[in-house]
Amino acid sequence: LSELGSESAKIKAMGIMDKLSTDKTVKVLNILEKNIQDGSKLSTLLNHNNDTEDEERLWRDLIMERVTKSADACLTAINIMTSPNMPKAVYIEDVIERVIQYTKFHLQNTLYPQYDPVYRVDPHGGGVVSSKAKRAKCSTHKQRVIVMLYNKVCDIVSSLSELLEIQLLTDTTILQISSMGITPFFVENVSELQLCAIKLVTAVSNF
Repeated sequence: LSELGSESAKIKAMGIMDKLSTDKTVKVLNILEKNIQDGSKLSTLLNHNNDTEDEERLWRDLIMERVTKSADACLTAINIMTSPNMPKAVYIEDVIERVIQYTKFHLQNTLYPQYDPVYRVDPHGGGVVSSKAKRAKCSTHKQRVIVMLYNKVCDIVSSLSELLEIQLLTDTTILQISSMGITPFFVENVSELQLCAIKLVTAVSNF
């Protein structure tokens, strides 16, 4: 899926995606939807108090692998849809909604807590850490896999703004995209995402 994501970006840049068979492209999109669904609701922040540190790390690696795989599937699907001159059949509503669902969930539950401690849940049951003073203690060190996921999600958000310029979407979908585009401006340490969100919000306002 990682290869498929990068290859689909190349084909999109070359402007030849529309030369592929529509039937096969639609089949690929439906398969991609299943892969997006696999990681769309997986929490990466659960804390199993009964597990050893090694078990916790193995569990987390497995979850992150599935979440990253789903991000690659999102990117591939959105690359196909935002390629020039694509037939109407590729704009499958279920796939678009699944991409948005995945992106919203992992922004809120995976990335914001990693980049801004205000969004972090206290593993000892204290609820969301809401004190802004906690921001000062935020470590700048990030796991490589989190940085990779962050970059992929930035690409997805940016590509969604392209999709808005190409395809009419339902009001419900537009509302979901709007909230996804506004929230990053209330989060610290996500400047790249905020730039992508500006594009998204602008595309929504022009919709």
